[in-house]
Amino acid sequence: MRPTRGTDSVSTTPTVYDVAERSGVSIATVSRVYRNPDSVRAQTRERVLAVARDLGYVPSGNARGLASRSTGVLGLCFPDYSDPDAESEVEAGHGDEADDEAAMLYSDQIIRGMERAARRHGYALLIAASLKGGPESLVAKVAGRVDGFAVLARTVPTEDLEVISRRQPVVMLAGPRESNQLDHLDHIEVANSDGQRELTRHLIEDHGLRRLAYVGFAEESPDVEARFRGYVEACRAAGIEVGAEPDLRVPMMTQAEGARAADALLDRLGDRPEALLFANDQMAVGALHTLERRGLRVPQDVAVTGFDGIALSRLVRPAVTTVRQPMRRMGEEAVELLVRRLSGGQPAQNAAEPVSMTLPVSVVRRASCGCKPA
Repeated sequence: MRPTRGTDSVSTTPTVYDVAERSGVSIATVSRVYRNPDSVRAQTRERVLAVARDLGYVPSGNARGLASRSTGVLGLCFPDYSDPDAESEVEAGHGDEADDEAAMLYSDQIIRGMERAARRHGYALLIAASLKGGPESLVAKVAGRVDGFAVLARTVPTEDLEVISRRQPVVMLAGPRESNQLDHLDHIEVANSDGQRELTRHLIEDHGLRRLAYVGFAEESPDVEARFRGYVEACRAAGIEVGAEPDLRVPMMTQAEGARAADALLDRLGDRPEALLFANDQMAVGALHTLERRGLRVPQDVAVTGFDGIALSRLVRPAVTTVRQPMRRMGEEAVELLVRRLSGGQPAQNAAEPVSMTLPVSVVRRASCGCKPA
């Protein structure tokens, strides 16, 4: 039987036994907190997680490999916002242009970039994509089995990532630094605000559109909020009155939600919008179906724009004007940062300065706003 330890003699590398002892629960309960959190009472679960954060405990399927950073694996955590409509859109076919990449969405492109760079450096890639079990479940799936990992912003609380970063490098994707005092992680984001500002300016100045409607995301998303800020800045610079909130927020950024959003905006009283701007391409594609069903021509009656630059945006008809962000490059840069940290033997929190990288974006002008194909 393992001897009992006092709380003042916790080892430098905390174990599940340390967490269990200080929490006053069994090691089986600690394990369930991470592997199946819904099976543990909320009060107990929160107590265990608080103790784990205080000790700097990271659940590990291979503690020895983690300590020596010798797993040869890098990880990626992100919520699985799959869109079945995108797959069916591709299965229906779009002429000779339909290809295997058409159904690839934002996270798919990041994965491809990370896989490519990981192979180049001799690493494998472990992916945890889930909306079930909470962020602690995502961390449990990845942190204890890899040498370092990347995570999409707001997937896991920053304070939890800070604890993990004491022992292994962590890169935050698609979100700015929350605070220089509280956030010491490496960050990679794209110029979301700049891209949306330029796209909105294009609609206003080049096409003369002034009745605009913006559709955003109901959940907290730093990249989507940045896009809305760019939209607001462009409207105000042109003297167009705009509110502090998007015209409509949707629970999921899927084609189905984009279709419903277009219906809702068209059914509102008052003048019909001249352009519908969506926070991503999937919603924009969904809106095209609604407009066609209602007998409205794009762009003659209503212009439509998206954001991301996924392959599907160029395959639909009319092709969607969008802001292309370098999704694969984001994945590649994440791996380069992780490998650099591992080669130097220091997690980000112990390094002199955490990295903040912003990648450029570009406006792609297509038929859905009235531009002729390049």
